Amino acid sequence: MNINAFVPILLLAALKDSFKGTHPAVIASLSARVGSIEDNQLGGWYSYRASKAAHNMLFKTASIELKRLNNQCTVLCLHPGTTDTGLSQPFQARVPEDKLFTPTFVAEQLLAVIAQRSPDDNGTFWAWDGQPIEW
Repeated sequence: MNINAFVPILLLAALKDSFKGTHPAVIASLSARVGSIEDNQLGGWYSYRASKAAHNMLFKTASIELKRLNNQCTVLCLHPGTTDTGLSQPFQARVPEDKLFTPTFVAEQLLAVIAQRSPDDNGTFWAWDGQPIEW
């Protein structure tokens, strides 16, 4: 909960004043598909799922409040896919080869997803491939 929910929202709170105004502001935070209550088909991973669901709720709530401060604000939650890092190494053997991504690929994909979003997308959740994810 500290790493996945509290630290990101505390950082956002600390930066809140810089979002005030009429300038474009994009806040994109890494979440995970397992934090989607709607998309949960497998169960398991209780703590991780709960922390990412908390992250999603905090950022969805922040998106509403920040929109009041700046109409040009866009708050997004992003799912990077399974990225080849230490976090995913214990279960990479079960990940199809074409679904395990390098950090560079993920960064490029997420930047492209962010670039395609507008203030109309404020408070939404997106996958690395540009597909929306249900909360």
